[in-house]
Amino acid sequence: MIRQMLAVDGVMAVCSFKDDGTFVEGYGVMGDDQLHALSHFAHDYKRIVQGNADQMSMFTGCNGFTPPTGWIVRGSGMTVCSVANTVCIVDNQEGNLDEVLKELKEAAHF
Repeated sequence: MIRQMLAVDGVMAVCSFKDDGTFVEGYGVMGDDQLHALSHFAHDYKRIVQGNADQMSMFTGCNGFTPPTGWIVRGSGMTVCSVANTVCIVDNQEGNLDEVLKELKEAAHF
């Protein structure tokens, strides 16, 4: 199912991982080593985001930060987006993040 993410404009690579960080599958213009590294990075970053969201919720007393649905790191040329245990790399000039996140959310639920 995640392979279909490559049909979304701008998506260069996509992969998924288990809750323990184990690589499940990956597709795109990256080599296998890079896809494994991307899933490892996404797993670690997901844990950091969860911790930060927990702290934000605790310190502010505001609801709505947890659980985080996903995260985005946007660079000048590329963006990394993740929802649940699925992560993708998007070319900023070719992709629409609203569309990417919509499709990523769907792909992450399979």
